[in-house]
Amino acid sequence: MAYTLKIRENGSQQEVLDPVRQKWVTLTPEERVRQIFILYLLNVKGFPLSHLSVEHAVTVNGMTQRYDLVVFDEALQPYMVVECKAPHVKLTQKVVEQAGRYNSILRAPLLCVTNGLEHNVFRIDFEIGKTEQVNGF
Repeated sequence: MAYTLKIRENGSQQEVLDPVRQKWVTLTPEERVRQIFILYLLNVKGFPLSHLSVEHAVTVNGMTQRYDLVVFDEALQPYMVVECKAPHVKLTQKVVEQAGRYNSILRAPLLCVTNGLEHNVFRIDFEIGKTEQVNGF
C-alpha cells in the first residue's frame, strides 16, 4: 500500500492526516518533517504502519516527555528513536541529547535526528557505552 501526504484546510490552518495516529493534526513545519519521514519509512523502507509510534509519553528523570517517533523491529522492540525538527532548526548536539534522553529509556540501537534537510543517524551500543554516527539505517 502506498501512503501519501493528505492535507486539508480547517479554517485558517492546514492539517495533515497522520497515518500512525489516524487523525488530523495541525501542519506545522516540524509536523511536515515528521509526516514526510513517516512516508519514507512506510513507502521506501517498508516498515509496517503497526511498527511506528508517534508522540507517546516517556518518563525521563521523573518528568513526562513525548518523543516524536519510534520505529519498532519485528519483535516489537524499539529499533530507532527519531527526533524531528523544523527545517530552520539546526541539528545541534542539544538536539541529539534530547533524542538521547528519550532513548535512555527506550534503548533503541539507532537514533535519528532530522530537520527534513539534514538527517543524522547514530548507532548505540549500550553494553559498551559506544555511540557512532552512521550513514543511513
